Amino acid sequence: MRTKGFAKHYYLMLLPGFVWLILFSLVPMFGIVIAFQNYNPGLGVFGSEFVGLETFRYMFQLNDTMNVFFNTIYIAIMKIVGNLIVPLVFALMLNEVRYMGLKRSIQTIVYLPHFLSWVILGGVLLDIFAYGGPINQLLGMFGIDPILFFGRADLFPFLVVGSDVWKEFGFNTIIYLAALTGINPALYEAASIDGASRLRLLWHVTLPGIRTTAVLLAVLSLGNVLNAGFDQIFNLYNPLVYSSGDIIDTWVYRAGLLNLQYELATAVGLLKSVAGFMLISLSYYLAYRFTNYRIF
Repeated sequence: MRTKGFAKHYYLMLLPGFVWLILFSLVPMFGIVIAFQNYNPGLGVFGSEFVGLETFRYMFQLNDTMNVFFNTIYIAIMKIVGNLIVPLVFALMLNEVRYMGLKRSIQTIVYLPHFLSWVILGGVLLDIFAYGGPINQLLGMFGIDPILFFGRADLFPFLVVGSDVWKEFGFNTIIYLAALTGINPALYEAASIDGASRLRLLWHVTLPGIRTTAVLLAVLSLGNVLNAGFDQIFNLYNPLVYSSGDIIDTWVYRAGLLNLQYELATAVGLLKSVAGFMLISLSYYLAYRFTNYRIF
């Protein structure tokens, strides 16, 4: 009886969460029916004509669609690779710092950008890389002509990836540092007694000790292949870089809200959601297969 009464309180605590989930996550999913209609806002969902998969056929005939999917996957994969390698290398370097005060100071400084929104960071980056900004002034000291960084389509993806890695690598470094603290110090002592150098300790003790964490982060990141970061790109891009910077989320925003192509925007968003669900399921399967990680 005591156990049932105790559990009842937990169920009551979960109730607001379930209500929120139903109202704001499940009920709005009814709107995907717009993707199968010739949607007319005046007639609404119940009065608009059903056209089946016609919107999806039209979507694949557009040149913009394939370009947007390519940009999304290209930028997302580069972000995933950068956010795996840079934090790992930085954590290994920071782990070699023996002064705890210095180590914590560096860790705090690199962690700070994670708390800033892309609205703030976007303004900072646009000012730094502006035509008359400090980067171009520095290049001018070496005789290099000013570059319109955020106006060049060939540079925009790299600026997006680089700024995202700069913002997030401090947070990801903490994960690797936490994994490093879990390595048994006796392994280092035993290897040192056997004459292992610092490079050998890194290769034979440190890297195997965090291998599971690195593999888990890599596998779970597969679910974000179609999430290239709407907030970041929306605050940084402009019509000059649409060819290389336009991703699914920004394209859906312009098609749906600015050009009033509701059914087309919904179809693209639905296709992305289905593909994202499949990728997330695959990533959790691989995470369980290789690292024995599971949520349920």
